[in-house]
Amino acid sequence: MPVQPDLSERPISLTVERTLPASAEVLYRAWTSRFDSWFAAPGTLLMKAEVDVPFFFEARFEGQRHAHYGRFLRLVPDQLVEMTWVTGAPGTKGAETVVTIEFSPREAGTHVRLTHAGFADVESRDGHEEAWPHVLEHLENQLAAMTD
Repeated sequence: MPVQPDLSERPISLTVERTLPASAEVLYRAWTSRFDSWFAAPGTLLMKAEVDVPFFFEARFEGQRHAHYGRFLRLVPDQLVEMTWVTGAPGTKGAETVVTIEFSPREAGTHVRLTHAGFADVESRDGHEEAWPHVLEHLENQLAAMTD
């Protein structure tokens, strides 16, 4: 069983939700084995879909490189992905946060509920609260390429 980060002194969190036109299976793979097809910068992903195995990738935004580190805490195929998420400034500012993505089948696809918890301050939370909807929108825009 992986060691869970202690978030008791960092209770700041956010939740974003979106229904995506894809199966839970496709979305689960997008977060565990196809991460470099929509999120991670090409050639930067080191990730194995196994609990407690560290991962690394870079995201590129507005011409800057942002390193991300973490490990999977829980993996329930086609239902849930939970991972730690560590970035520098302006992201999590080095705090080990937890991202939980839940997949619920719907008639029009899959409802995605993303909770990001453990922020060190409101500023970090607010930045992610603004970014995560754009990330999910980008995922939706990349789905056609992932289902081929």
